[in-house]
Amino acid sequence: MPRPPGSGASFAEACTGCGDCARACPEGIIRRDADGLPVVDVREGACTFCGSCTRACAAEALQPASPWMWRAEAGAGCLDMNGIQCRACEDFCDSASIRFRPLTGGRAQPVIDRDSCTGCGACVAPCPAGTLHLTPLTPETRPC
Repeated sequence: MPRPPGSGASFAEACTGCGDCARACPEGIIRRDADGLPVVDVREGACTFCGSCTRACAAEALQPASPWMWRAEAGAGCLDMNGIQCRACEDFCDSASIRFRPLTGGRAQPVIDRDSCTGCGACVAPCPAGTLHLTPLTPETRPC
């Protein structure tokens, strides 16, 4: 799972695990991982990138200038890919980054535009098949 917005390369060293970011999150989506460090769990809801977690971080482990390097990705278990019309993810995507490409046999493939996807995770929780998740951007997948 991703670290909160604003976590950069030195996050793990700077984070004290105090939990201030989680308490400040109005969406309640920041949890602790096995090491006691904060992670964003978008299975519970979307991140609005409000900055509350960053402002609450007294250790300055979260920096407002750090880009959010996560984007949505759909897995093979997508209902539309299996001929069951759903498209809940598309309905919940405020940035209109998810479209469906028609396939044969009444199926459709979700296509996520990484240039417009914010990685907020609004599409993850409503997916009844649980196949949507956030994935880190790599140099090969970063939008231009």
